[in-house]
Amino acid sequence: MSQKRLMRRINLGLKRFFDIIVSAAGLLILSPVFLLTVLLIKITMPGKIFFQQERVGKGKKVFHILKFRTMKEDRQAEEAHDFSKDAERMTRTGNILRRLKIDELPQLWNVFAGDMSLVGPRPTVMEQVEQYDEFQLRRLGMRPGMTGLAQVNGNVSLSWNERIKYDVRYIEKFSVVLDLAIMIKTVLVVIFGEQKFKKECGWE
Repeated sequence: MSQKRLMRRINLGLKRFFDIIVSAAGLLILSPVFLLTVLLIKITMPGKIFFQQERVGKGKKVFHILKFRTMKEDRQAEEAHDFSKDAERMTRTGNILRRLKIDELPQLWNVFAGDMSLVGPRPTVMEQVEQYDEFQLRRLGMRPGMTGLAQVNGNVSLSWNERIKYDVRYIEKFSVVLDLAIMIKTVLVVIFGEQKFKKECGWE
């Protein structure tokens, strides 16, 4: 085994160890936030607390992603992956949860269970994966993440192809140090907001 391959295996082992420790600690420490969010959703958005959807992970493994619900329920739109109604379905509570990334916190359970990682390409639906070309399929080479290189380098302002390139670059350049840098940037983006953080901190 080459030294490069050995180092990658060591980094992947450390990554999984870190995922387990941080996700378990996060679920415990953030339990008051979970409870408050559940109560807030119950009061302001009648219906289910969690949004669950099939997503595709490493090696095309299908799993159910967990999020706090941020929209009014519409089973037909959700099953058809119809995003055209998202704006009218979004609630005030949902906007707050999304701005602070609180809606993503239940994915700590996905990380603990091994379906996701703290850092990696964001998981997508099978309909999109079935249209991937050979290059795009490379983004399924690692567990999907709660955050990733694309999310701290433009996120929604990026085109789909640009996101794919960031995801593949992450997989090629992966290291525990890179994961740490991405997590730090993610926290700063949540605190300051993406545009303000770029302007005041000079980050690109």
